[in-house]
Amino acid sequence: MNTRTLGNGKLEVSTLGLGCMGMSFGYGPPKDKREMVELLHAAVDRGVTFFDTAEVYGPFTNEELVGEALAPLKDRVVIATKFGFDIGQRFDTRTAASGPSLDSRPEHIVEAVEGSLKRLGVDTIDLLYQHRVDENVPIEDVAGTVKELIGQGKVKHFGLSEPGVETIRRAHAVQPVTAVQNEFSLWTRGPAADVLPALEELGIGFVPYSPLGRGFLTGKLDATAVQGENDFRSRLPRFQPEAMKANRALVDLLGRIAERKDATPAQIALAWILAQKPWIVPIPGTTKLHRLEENLGAASIELTPDDLAEIDSAASKITVQGERYPEHLERMTGR
Repeated sequence: MNTRTLGNGKLEVSTLGLGCMGMSFGYGPPKDKREMVELLHAAVDRGVTFFDTAEVYGPFTNEELVGEALAPLKDRVVIATKFGFDIGQRFDTRTAASGPSLDSRPEHIVEAVEGSLKRLGVDTIDLLYQHRVDENVPIEDVAGTVKELIGQGKVKHFGLSEPGVETIRRAHAVQPVTAVQNEFSLWTRGPAADVLPALEELGIGFVPYSPLGRGFLTGKLDATAVQGENDFRSRLPRFQPEAMKANRALVDLLGRIAERKDATPAQIALAWILAQKPWIVPIPGTTKLHRLEENLGAASIELTPDDLAEIDSAASKITVQGERYPEHLERMTGR
């Protein structure tokens, strides 16, 4: 697989990364550990070098899984993790009426990093994101703390997840930001309006999460597929039955292009993201080998200017139904 560079040539990773959250958290019960270790090894064998996790996934268990699986391969991979939640109040969208507590106090960042280093089994965290912006802590204090950790050799690169443009600029002025991670896909195009221009200006890489719309853009989901008690999509507005029915127009659009390109809707959705900028590295998640291979196939699909214009024109006429998150979680984005 080819590589791309995040952050003014500072961090080289595979063109597509792998989001690991769903292996332990969010999409039903945790998956079989042995099978997930095998999947992570298979990803490396196929050229993936960029893996995404966070302390809150589980909590903690996803970092442990990724750390154990990639331990014998650590010299070949880049692992990104995140801090910023009070893990004492478990990240659970079923019970957190006002949302999980945020905590980016400097002392908590230091504590979180020490825990992540142990769980990942590494001496240095390759890329450390603030998971969500904590309005109770000045971003300058957050960036300054990470700068100190970089100076101590415990962290290599600083990232932000779901920040607003002003926050990006303020953080970058204290400690250069290597990557910003926001949700971005054909049904979440908001970052293209303001975040992407700012990142290009500042030389910051972009890492879209949920580039396949949490599975919706693959065309393989129906309303019954996301209603399990442990599947947090069942509580997201976009995954309510009427919204899914209305949003099917996006899948149909991808399907038309995919048929012409001898590809799948998922591959076209990823190829569209890759075509936006050369410093964008999506991190689709999966727990299945055949889906991993399908996703990686997107890197070899070339969309022409006419293809892209057709997709953009058609997508602009489709109104996506439903917010990304319930209100209490939506408030944590774009700060």
